[in-house]
Amino acid sequence: MMGRVTSGLMADYRPGSFLLSSPRRALLATGSQAVVTERDPEELAARVTKLLVDSDVPLAVGALPFDRAAAPHIVLPESVRWSGPVRPASLPSAPVAAGATVVPVPAPAEYERVVERAVQRLRAGELDKVVLARALRLHLPEPVRVAALLANLARDNASGFTYAVDLPGGRTLVGATPEMLLTRTGLSVEANPLAGSIPRHPDPERDRQAAQRLLSSAKDHEEHRVVVSAVVDALRPFCRSLHVPDQPSLVSTSAVWHLSTTVTGELADPDVSSLRLATALHPTPAVCGAPFEAARDTIAELEPFDRGFYAGAIGWCDADGDGQWVVGIRCAEIAERTMTLYAGAGIMPASRPRLELEETSAKFATLLRAMGMSIEAPSSAE
Repeated sequence: MMGRVTSGLMADYRPGSFLLSSPRRALLATGSQAVVTERDPEELAARVTKLLVDSDVPLAVGALPFDRAAAPHIVLPESVRWSGPVRPASLPSAPVAAGATVVPVPAPAEYERVVERAVQRLRAGELDKVVLARALRLHLPEPVRVAALLANLARDNASGFTYAVDLPGGRTLVGATPEMLLTRTGLSVEANPLAGSIPRHPDPERDRQAAQRLLSSAKDHEEHRVVVSAVVDALRPFCRSLHVPDQPSLVSTSAVWHLSTTVTGELADPDVSSLRLATALHPTPAVCGAPFEAARDTIAELEPFDRGFYAGAIGWCDADGDGQWVVGIRCAEIAERTMTLYAGAGIMPASRPRLELEETSAKFATLLRAMGMSIEAPSSAE
């Protein structure tokens, strides 16, 4: 049942809980009755559905990793609470941590070199798009106050999705993503791919100009087209009808402008759950690239870390198959006194390494601002 519109669920978050706050409502799930880790998409969806039908648990929550071959982490919680959307004004600004030592991985200049290598492959026709990420590893003198970080993220990103999901090994993935992977309600399904981005500017006129540059950018429109096409291709086998707008629209976070398309459809089979749809869609070219195999292999070769659950999917699915899943970006993986922030950029044949570095810096701003830290200035220095 929907509750009163307060910040109560956010205030009640404790380590080990699952939280997903959207512009419409917020979900807090606590405890664990069962954990499902089947790697096969059909087996995963079937197992979760059976557990839900056979229990009094209203829904399952969890995360899918970036790598389809890796184990998901889906939990049947002990308790579930819903509320209306969190009001940003009701959330006090809270200190998260201080005195962090920051290590970029890779160094900014190396990231630019990696992007240039990818651009050469793209121009040679080896692939159409690849998303290359970099990380900031923060070492802190005291444990991260996750609840405070969540409150800050929700306050600053009211139009997006703030989330925290418990991961194996005492880790927590925390973030505020602008991108919904999909929502299923009955036979209706909706996906909202974002691709093509430009950093925002504090000056209103320059910010407006940045948005217009994005709208007129052939490179960004092609990047967006690749992603939307892949989403449509993934949904088509499950849907009797699909509607795709002719042109993308503009959406924004506090740090970045994005090209956005909302794809809607009607499912052909009522037994196809939101979790099954999420495994079919994920990872989209918005976080991986295209063609899928070539992009995945390029990421594995060029990125100096395992993404884990970064660029994965976070969400919930109930016994009827309804649910919502979001793309796990603008996030950090937290383990006691360490945080690893991730940000990626879509690389196309026309990409310029310096601009892609600046884009990742803008995307780090979501977490850095919530941490109370200064926004990273892009630099080519080692």
